[in-house]
Amino acid sequence: MKYQIGTVGRVVVARFEDKEDVLGNLGSIAKRENISAAAFYLVGGMREGKIVVGPEKDELPPIPVWRELGESHEVIGFGTIFHQNDEPKVHLHAAFGKKDAVKVGCLRENASTFLVLEAVIIELSGIYAVREFDPVSGLNILNL
Repeated sequence: MKYQIGTVGRVVVARFEDKEDVLGNLGSIAKRENISAAAFYLVGGMREGKIVVGPEKDELPPIPVWRELGESHEVIGFGTIFHQNDEPKVHLHAAFGKKDAVKVGCLRENASTFLVLEAVIIELSGIYAVREFDPVSGLNILNL
C-alpha cells in the first residue's frame, strides 16, 4: 500500500446541461482551473454512455466487458481526477438506473447528459500523484 496525506482545496460545483460531454467537461474544468488532483461526485441524468462492468475473467491483463446505456438513466457516481501525460484523466465509477434495472460500472466513452447533471469537484491539495500505464495489468493506474 502507498498513500499520501493532503488537504481539501477549492470546491467546484458545476451543472451540465442536456447532451453535454460529461467526461470531457470534467477534464476541461480540471484543466481550466489547473486542478491536478481531485475527487468528485455526480448526480443527475445520463443520456448515453459506454461502461465497463468487469473483466471477462479474473486474470491479467483483464479483458473488459462493455455495456452501453443507450437511453436515459438516472446516475449517481464517484470519481477521481489525476493527470496522465500532463492532461487531466477522469476515472468514474457509477450506478445507472432505468425503471427496475440498475447497471454499475466504469464510465469510459460516449458519456452525455440527459436533461441535467450536477458535479461537485473537490480539489485535493498537497497530493502528488499521476496515472501511468502499467504493462502488467494493461491499465492506467495511480502512481503515488
